[in-house]
Amino acid sequence: MSYNPEDYYNAKCKNLEEQLVKIKKQLLVFGLLRISIFLLTSLAVYLLIDDTRSIFISLLVGIVLFLYLVSKNENKRREKSKVVQLLTLNKLEINVINRNFDGIKEGLTYLSELHDYNQDIDLFGKGSVFQMINRTSTLKGEQLLAEILNSNLLEDIKLKQEAIAELSKKIDWRQNYQAIGALIKTEIKSDTILNWLRDYKSKIPNLFKYLPTVYSLVSVTLFGLYLFSVIEIGFVLVSFFGGLFITGVYLKKINDLYSSTSAMTGTFTQYSQLLDQVENEDFEADLLKKAKKNIYGGEKKASAVLRQLSKELNSLDQRNNILFALFANGLFLWDLKYAFRIENWIKSHTQTVENWFEVIEFFDAYNSFGNFAYNSVDYVYPELVSDESIIIEAADLGHPLLIKEKRVDNDFKIDKESFIIITGANMAGKSTFLRTVAINIVLANVGLPVCATKFNYRPIKLISSMRTSDSLQNDESYFFSELKRLKFIVESLKKDTYFVILDEILKGTNSKDKAEGSAKFVSKLVNSKSTGIIATHDLSLCELSETYPAIENKYFDAEIVNDELYFDYRFKDGICQNMNASFLLRKMEII
Repeated sequence: MSYNPEDYYNAKCKNLEEQLVKIKKQLLVFGLLRISIFLLTSLAVYLLIDDTRSIFISLLVGIVLFLYLVSKNENKRREKSKVVQLLTLNKLEINVINRNFDGIKEGLTYLSELHDYNQDIDLFGKGSVFQMINRTSTLKGEQLLAEILNSNLLEDIKLKQEAIAELSKKIDWRQNYQAIGALIKTEIKSDTILNWLRDYKSKIPNLFKYLPTVYSLVSVTLFGLYLFSVIEIGFVLVSFFGGLFITGVYLKKINDLYSSTSAMTGTFTQYSQLLDQVENEDFEADLLKKAKKNIYGGEKKASAVLRQLSKELNSLDQRNNILFALFANGLFLWDLKYAFRIENWIKSHTQTVENWFEVIEFFDAYNSFGNFAYNSVDYVYPELVSDESIIIEAADLGHPLLIKEKRVDNDFKIDKESFIIITGANMAGKSTFLRTVAINIVLANVGLPVCATKFNYRPIKLISSMRTSDSLQNDESYFFSELKRLKFIVESLKKDTYFVILDEILKGTNSKDKAEGSAKFVSKLVNSKSTGIIATHDLSLCELSETYPAIENKYFDAEIVNDELYFDYRFKDGICQNMNASFLLRKMEII
């Protein structure tokens, strides 16, 4: 079914803006009502100054109404925050469709010098595939997303495709999940929380399972007896200072627990709400059903269990109000009550929390993939083929980072254990085409749709050398760095099967040496039974096709029309004969 993602996002933005106007009006009404209630209550107290009973009733009614309005106002403020976040998300998608990635993390920390391909193909960095895909709300979700893009794994591609295709259709659910995650700012990594939970040793004795309740009843009873003049205030004070003394005995242990958990409250609140989203959604894809199944196993829902801990942590957090802490601990042993509950929660649920976190982070990452699939309306899911002779057979293959109106798509076919040598003039499109093939292989292996109208594919791992650079830090020349990279590729080919992509190898040496070395290296690749494409300016490499039937020559051309360079960016059979360096030097008046 055909649709236009940008039209959807524009319509959604319009609807959300209308909701926002309505909510702002409601918030204004609630504000005016609160002021009115306060003024009316104050007036009633003034007019009924001689009637104690009426004053009490007026105050009670006024306080109840005021608190009710405060509650409604707070709910409406949360609704407003969510609408604002959803509006931000939809505006972001419009920008991304137009290839504006401002405000999205670049993911540079996920680059690795020894990775198979991630430094070569704009996978991470400014204007990268990562920016186009990443919509995660949790740090671990983001890390999982990057890990999957970097994984070079070929397992369960069909299952991944089904999961991503299903999530792509759940637009509102995905956006709600993303908005909820984005609204709650967490200060601590989930790994840190899990390690702390595993290592934590209880410090509050089991005595405090019931003692705070008993102590609270005693305090309330003594206070009631004092109000009715049955006992003196001294009994209440003894109980009060006794509570402070008992709390003081365990104060250091309570402080240690609080200092460790206070930063975790936001994470548990966020994750409980995200779990609730997963629990209340039905899934059909096996991968999604399997993930959801991992959050069950107890009498209560996982979201409810995490929400319970959030409440306990928030209750312990009330100790920051000095006046409240003084009376609550003196009369009710407040800190000990909630410290014991938190420790009891840790003992009961540490083993299952890790599974819950993994489910949240899985959906966080896969929602990003689903979002990418929804936006990529003109892409196709690769058709996995069993024919061992085919690696890729694609129609209208394009570069995902280029806007459809500006990119030139090409048909592309390569068989197993074949190599294509690509020649072409400067700026004719060789390097862009190499990255086009590479990025689409990565997308296909992840389970994502690819930028093509047809993509028959026999899954294969990717390895590349396209952007080698010298290293001042390691005191390495460009040439030595490139040799290390080629060595890395050769060693990798001994262990597994790869699709090899090389761009202008041995650039750091003289022409004759380069030609001889490149020919020997390409011969080694062909004899290794690997598959791939190589871009070069060295036309002598094309002669290898006479020796090796597995090598095919292709080229990108450039023409000079009316004293201007013209590129059609079309992939053609044969060897390029038109070069443009001398023309450009003259055109730019360099020579």
